[in-house]
Amino acid sequence: MRLMSALSGELNQMLADEVRIAEQAVTQSIREATEGLKTELRNQITGAGLGQRLANTWRGEVYPKGQMSIKAAGLVYSRAPEVVGAHDRGATIRSRDGFWLAIPLPAAGKGPRGKRMTPGLWERMRGQRLRFVYRRGKPSLLVAENQRARQGQRGGFSVASQKAQATGRGLVTVPMFLLAPQVTLKKKFDIDSASRRWVSTLAKRIANRFDEAERRGVRP
Repeated sequence: MRLMSALSGELNQMLADEVRIAEQAVTQSIREATEGLKTELRNQITGAGLGQRLANTWRGEVYPKGQMSIKAAGLVYSRAPEVVGAHDRGATIRSRDGFWLAIPLPAAGKGPRGKRMTPGLWERMRGQRLRFVYRRGKPSLLVAENQRARQGQRGGFSVASQKAQATGRGLVTVPMFLLAPQVTLKKKFDIDSASRRWVSTLAKRIANRFDEAERRGVRP
């Protein structure tokens, strides 16, 4: 009776240890793959020249949070799914109202807090109307007249004073927006391939962690 009790106690402890090793192996492997996929997708965006801000919209989470679990799961997602999805699939973007898409040029600058500049926002900020310029066979333009180049580090353009406008000296007309009926985005990412590649590494990662624990004689 005492021998059976001792064997039963050791077996229960061994099984509990194996479960904890499995929980660690699965959770840590899921965490590595989640972080790896997130980093690769961020690199796809910066590599395509679309900037760190859009890249940082990729986020990764491992569930259950703060726990080791043999049922651990990872989630990689973007907080800008429409933009990322358009570049992943390739897409043709058209104006919602059926007219023009206004594409801001560098001279248009940015809106408050980095907000994308639009013709309406530009006019409200500058207190000036933009003029439409039609170009056959080329994208049409919205231009700002009576502009003077700013001096110093700020650069860019600003509307000239009434006195300067009266003389017309040093004033220029500056294109602020390109107008196009539609814009075609080429496929720049491959999210599915990256996801499949990282998922395919999970079995090997988990097995390697089991082997490592066995070699070291690790018991949590």
